[in-house]
Amino acid sequence: MTPIALLGPIGWSELLIIFFIILIVFGPRKLPEVAEAFGKSIQKFKKASREVQDEVKMSIEDEKKDDNKPKS
Repeated sequence: MTPIALLGPIGWSELLIIFFIILIVFGPRKLPEVAEAFGKSIQKFKKASREVQDEVKMSIEDEKKDDNKPKS
């Protein structure tokens, strides 16, 4: 089991506590920069995930095409 699965669902109160901790650590001036960097990281992660999914789909389709070819 992964450690995240042991935490359970995160509610609004937990998110609020996390936000305040981040605010204290980085300060109000750095918070927009941190949020922007976090957003860009999420975008990169999603893009990489889509690329991997597309690559796997293409690989599966190629194997299906190879299986359907008559063997000589």
